[in-house]
Amino acid sequence: MERTNVVTMKGNGITLIGPELKVGDKAPDFVVLDKGLAPKGLKDYAGKIKVISVTPSLDTPVCDLQAQWFNEEAASLPGDVVVLNVSMDLPFALGRFCAAKGVDKVEVLSDHRDASFGTSWGLLIKELRLLARAVAIVDSDDVIRYIQIVPEATQAPDYDALMAELKSVI
Repeated sequence: MERTNVVTMKGNGITLIGPELKVGDKAPDFVVLDKGLAPKGLKDYAGKIKVISVTPSLDTPVCDLQAQWFNEEAASLPGDVVVLNVSMDLPFALGRFCAAKGVDKVEVLSDHRDASFGTSWGLLIKELRLLARAVAIVDSDDVIRYIQIVPEATQAPDYDALMAELKSVI
């Protein structure tokens, strides 16, 4: 399934591959790699509230700031909340990024191998094979409680709206 008119990149329309997810939907499973090349999926975070930050590439300024913002916020969240950052960056690049920026509270995950997350969550950009910028909250029963696909991929998500919803889920 392809969707257009959802997101732009620097003002240009792009195509997203996959379904349009909505609040109340069961979160689709996926298989990504952590920075140590271990496969991870939704089941690895069973029983936890998952805050998912999706970035095109941590090698860009907005994505870098997004990951660091979530890393700071994650320090004050309860233990049953996990913050995940998913991008198409290679696992080795994720490891270097975390070491260089001191990102240690966010679990960084790579979708580069199969684009499993991107296609199951409807966030894979067809033209670039990157992920669209988005944020989501998945509750402990794996139900999507909040999802925001940022309309212009070069802009930051609405952090205030995300945090307001997270407070109601915790």
